[in-house]
Amino acid sequence: MKNRLLLFYITVIVTIAIVSCNRKDCVSELINQMTLEEKCGQLTCPIGFNFYGKDGDSLWLADDFIGMMDTLPLGSCWAVLRADPWSRKTVETGLKPRESARLLNMIQRHAIKNTRLGIPLLFCEETPHGHMAVGTTVFPTGIGQASTWNPELLEKMGEVMGKEVCLQGAQVGYGPVLDIARDPRWSRVEETMGEDPYLSGVLGAAVVKGMQNHVCATLKHLAAYGIPQGGHNAATAEVGPNRLMTDYLPSFEKAICDGGAKTVMTSYNTIDGIPCSVNQWLLQEVLRKSWNFKGVVFSDLNAVNAIYATQHVATDPAEAAAMALKAGVDIDLGGYNYGGFLKEALQRGLVTEADIDRAVRNVLQLKIDLGLFENPYVDEVLAEAEVGTKENAQLAKQVALESAVLLKNDSILPFGDNINKVAVIGPNADNMYNQLGDYTGQRCFTPKVAPSATKPMQTLMKLSKPRKRLMLWCLWWVVPLPAISRQAMRKPVPPS
Repeated sequence: MKNRLLLFYITVIVTIAIVSCNRKDCVSELINQMTLEEKCGQLTCPIGFNFYGKDGDSLWLADDFIGMMDTLPLGSCWAVLRADPWSRKTVETGLKPRESARLLNMIQRHAIKNTRLGIPLLFCEETPHGHMAVGTTVFPTGIGQASTWNPELLEKMGEVMGKEVCLQGAQVGYGPVLDIARDPRWSRVEETMGEDPYLSGVLGAAVVKGMQNHVCATLKHLAAYGIPQGGHNAATAEVGPNRLMTDYLPSFEKAICDGGAKTVMTSYNTIDGIPCSVNQWLLQEVLRKSWNFKGVVFSDLNAVNAIYATQHVATDPAEAAAMALKAGVDIDLGGYNYGGFLKEALQRGLVTEADIDRAVRNVLQLKIDLGLFENPYVDEVLAEAEVGTKENAQLAKQVALESAVLLKNDSILPFGDNINKVAVIGPNADNMYNQLGDYTGQRCFTPKVAPSATKPMQTLMKLSKPRKRLMLWCLWWVVPLPAISRQAMRKPVPPS
């Protein structure tokens, strides 16, 4: 019996080794066939929300996308399905889940059928607290997720987020955000899991495990992005190596070594004058060697060009591309530098073709590991049936309920009959979209789409039975609250 078990285990190990070797051989064979332009294309990830047109039920591929694929066959696209004020995609003009799956199938089909080697595209979407698209499930932002202190719940949340992204045809979800926030002036604190590296690491690893049952999770943003000088986004981080290693890197290490994260995104900021996208110590010695990371490194959007344009570390876009590539950035998000200047960098001797091949190998290996070559398309009917379901919304509600924190009471709550007015501070109390946090798809703020969604202002009005009309002031509202019962205030008001 023992001999049979030993033989079985040996067979399994040998089979895995053979499959691994075959995959590596496939990557090498592909690279040997590729032109320089095709290699540069694999390292380019442009913005994709303008890659299509829509009129009623009709969808078509935009000329810009087709032109790019003809001249520089792309390796990936970012935010094709994004719906927010920046993309100018709304509930009406954006894509519902079935349409999203249909569109990504169309784009994928064009890439496979109309390029020389037929290499499938990697679709990357934003998922810090749910897929940022029309019709998906919206969860609390990172600071709310961390307030649950519940890794099991957040793993379930990650599972739902990853599944919804996957069902619509994408393979990479940007999130979780593991920046350690220590400056409240910074405009992105809400995206993070707070100021504690251990908590962020444990919860981040849980989210990664859930997401990666379906897609690759991308850790954001490596590193020390949450302590910008003066609180200004993307400003330099004034931090020494000891504090960096003890406070700002452990959450990423935990999510990679324990969670198994397959992709990472570099941050905009500099550390000791060195942009993170050109920091060889960070991306090679720490990430690759110390943490044994085997996946793909993305830059943040246009971060490679910032090396030249705003940080003035490179003399021109080609040198910026060369510096990022040699440091270890595999994919240029935005695509301007790798797509437009990497070939020039090679011609000038700033990089070698071996440098380019290394990054291309990482990208192709990820695509093979994901099974993209065998299964590049998704079921459009399934996307309609299983994205944005009532069950997923119930899980989001549970995360929201567990995220609620009462810092101090002093016997003020529940309100007594002696309280006549309560000041609701800030205009966001009457703005549904802003209540849902940054990186939220335009789904939940029209009564037609989400009739159960309520704003804090509406909830207070519903509970108050006011005797006086609502008084609107410039910066706050005053709500009469003469009749809120103690029983009503004890009941949690679930967010919609």
